[in-house]
Amino acid sequence: MATIRLRRLIDNVAINYFRTSYEELRKVTWPSRETTIRYAITTIILCAALAAYFGLLDYALSQGLKALISVTS
Repeated sequence: MATIRLRRLIDNVAINYFRTSYEELRKVTWPSRETTIRYAITTIILCAALAAYFGLLDYALSQGLKALISVTS
């Protein structure tokens, strides 16, 4: 008997969760296609720029470390 009550409680909680989630998603103001594309392009460009920056920084630091090691050896 307790397991049936527990199962109903879990079902009610799950159903309530999905119902309220659906209601909240209906309230969301979704961006337009153009805005989404603009944000995606901006994100891709920013990620590429940061990757290039950190790649160059890594290269410069590794070359500096190699030079320092060669001087001390």
